[in-house]
Amino acid sequence: MRTLITGGVRSGKSFQAESLVVGAPDVTYIAPGPPPDPEFDPDWAARVRAHRERRPEHWKTIETSDLEQAIAMADTPVIIDCLGTWVTSLIDELDGWDQTLDEWEPLLWKRVEDAISAMTAHAEDVVVVTNEVGWGVVPETRSGRLFRDLLGTVNQRFADDCDEVLLVVSGRVLRL
Repeated sequence: MRTLITGGVRSGKSFQAESLVVGAPDVTYIAPGPPPDPEFDPDWAARVRAHRERRPEHWKTIETSDLEQAIAMADTPVIIDCLGTWVTSLIDELDGWDQTLDEWEPLLWKRVEDAISAMTAHAEDVVVVTNEVGWGVVPETRSGRLFRDLLGTVNQRFADDCDEVLLVVSGRVLRL
């Protein structure tokens, strides 16, 4: 089963994702976001630490932006948390914040398609967490608009290949 869980920030998406696989004897938790740097961004470091502490000790955690390889290496149910941080990491790796889209966007979509292929080929359950970023104001900055637009399309691509899509709002889950 492939499940995409989307919703706003702090809506309960990660908790919902974890609850879907909590009964599995082993789980691979893929955290594809930027590595925490307590000196540069103590809030992000604290958020990553809280997620780590909440997970059962027997779960395997992989912190990497190579989503395709991490999924392919797993032989357990997988949680990917989250696509928003993964897209940020990809844009960072491709130096996309300061270049025009046509200089790097094809590489981003190749990585997206490779990750989706790995997800659909995975023999165990895959639960993918993402943010629904298109419901707010139009971002003032180019980087904000770029991220919003790319993540919206990435979410659509993953949803197309998932068996189920859940929307989490204020801790409540709606099956779409």
